[in-house]
Amino acid sequence: MKSQGWLQRWEPQLRELRFTIYLLRQSPLVIVGFTLLASFILLAIFAPWIAPYGPEDRLWTEPRQPPSWKHLFGTDISGGDVFSRVIWGTRIDLAIALVVVLSAAAIGSTIGAISGFKGGKIDEMLMRVTDVFLAFPALILAMAIAAALGRNLYNLTIALIAVWWPAYARLIRGQVLSEREKLYVEAARAAGASPTRIIFRHVLPNSIYPLLVNATLDLGGVILTAAGLSFIGFGAGAGVAEWGLMIADGRNYLFESPWMATFPGLAILLSSLSLNLVGDGLRDVLDPRLRR
Repeated sequence: MKSQGWLQRWEPQLRELRFTIYLLRQSPLVIVGFTLLASFILLAIFAPWIAPYGPEDRLWTEPRQPPSWKHLFGTDISGGDVFSRVIWGTRIDLAIALVVVLSAAAIGSTIGAISGFKGGKIDEMLMRVTDVFLAFPALILAMAIAAALGRNLYNLTIALIAVWWPAYARLIRGQVLSEREKLYVEAARAAGASPTRIIFRHVLPNSIYPLLVNATLDLGGVILTAAGLSFIGFGAGAGVAEWGLMIADGRNYLFESPWMATFPGLAILLSSLSLNLVGDGLRDVLDPRLRR
């Protein structure tokens, strides 16, 4: 009896989940995106068991060796196994993207929700601060912050969070402005709910769908930006198995040893492509017009 009651209570949610999976399966590109993304996640999780060498292992007597059975992607200028370093780099780049997007979404959503719900002087003040960050070109601002803090992955992550949160603040503010006028908000006020409870228990959950789509698409953008900053010297320090830095190390040998930059570049391309395909699929699925 208890199991039947549980099923009845969750039947609408289960039915909605099945319909969501059905819609996702209708798009071959979304399936390709999920497959690629799952592959990268598995590589990141099982890197110690998949990579034949460690991220800092060097075979000094075998520099710039072409791809072979011993070194599937060849070796770099210092004898590092490119295949192993690409796999270890998956951990670094995916972790940076995840931390940046989650942190930026949390900060931006909180600021945007408070700004949109409170209005008045609080809204004006918070949005002017947001405009200051948006006034600078994103890449230039990230370079300036990373250069000021110093060259390492932690500072790179902080710089990217500072660049990414204003977009989420603007997005959520617009959603909250439309949600705060609806009847369920008035009912919550009439029931005596505090503004904080209304924002975080009622308004934000009903504004979450655009945030999910935007966050998924931004993961690919963060990977590209982080790799770009590392490429020009504002990201990972020397010797770190990071895709952008690996491309930078191989850029002077594109004609003699093209594998040094090609395989990290392919990893960036495929990971960003998978996240964009998944994001496009989520945007289509979460469109209310498509779910009718």
